[in-house]
Amino acid sequence: MHTIIFNIICRFVWAIAIIMSRAKILDPSESYTFSKYAELAYDSADILAEFGVTLNNSSLQLPQQLPIDPEPLRTELQENLTLVDPVSEMARREALIFPILKTVCKFIQVPLKIEYPVRVSNWLKGSFDYFIPTPQNLLVIEAKNADLARGFTQLAVELIALDRWTDSTVPMLYGTVTTGDTWKFGIFHRQEKIIDKDINTYAVPSDLNLVLSALFGIGLS
Repeated sequence: MHTIIFNIICRFVWAIAIIMSRAKILDPSESYTFSKYAELAYDSADILAEFGVTLNNSSLQLPQQLPIDPEPLRTELQENLTLVDPVSEMARREALIFPILKTVCKFIQVPLKIEYPVRVSNWLKGSFDYFIPTPQNLLVIEAKNADLARGFTQLAVELIALDRWTDSTVPMLYGTVTTGDTWKFGIFHRQEKIIDKDINTYAVPSDLNLVLSALFGIGLS
C-alpha cells in the first residue's frame, strides 16, 4: 500500500513539475514579437501549448487548383537563380518568393500585403511577412536564416494570432513557411485548436506545380 501511495505522489509531483516548467517558457511580464518565437530554444509543441494549441505532424491534403500554365513562371525563377545567388533573405525574397506570390495574387485579384502589422496582445504582435486576404487568409512566412523548423514555429504562432484577429469564420486557416527554394505548409483547425504541420516539403522550381496548386487551391477556396 505504501508503495502504491508513494508512486502516486511521485507521478503527481512529476506532473506538477512539467506544468511549472512549461509555464516558464513565456514570461507573463515580457513582450514577444512573432519573429522572437523563431529564436526561442524550446520545442515548437511546448511553445504552442502555452496558447492551448496542439501541434501534429501529418501528410496534409491541401486544396489543389492550377488555373494557369506554370511554365512562364518556372522559366522566370530559373533565370532569377542563374542571375542571383539566393543566400540572403532579401535575395530569396526578390528572386523566388515574391514572383510566386505576385503570380497567385494577380490571377485571383487580391492584394498582397507585405510586412503587414498586427497586434493581438503582448505575446502576439509583429508583422506578417506576406498576407493574402482571401476567405482562408493565407499567411506566408520567410524562414529566417533558412531554418524551416524555427520558421514553422513562428508561422504557427502567427496563425494563432490570425485566428484571434480576423473576423473570418472559416474553420481552417492556412500558412506556409519558405526559404524560397523550399516550402512547407500548415493548417490551423480553429475549433479544435490544432495545428497540422505537413511532413512533406516542396522544392522550387522542381515542385513549382505542387506549390502553385496549393497556393491557388487555398486562395480560390
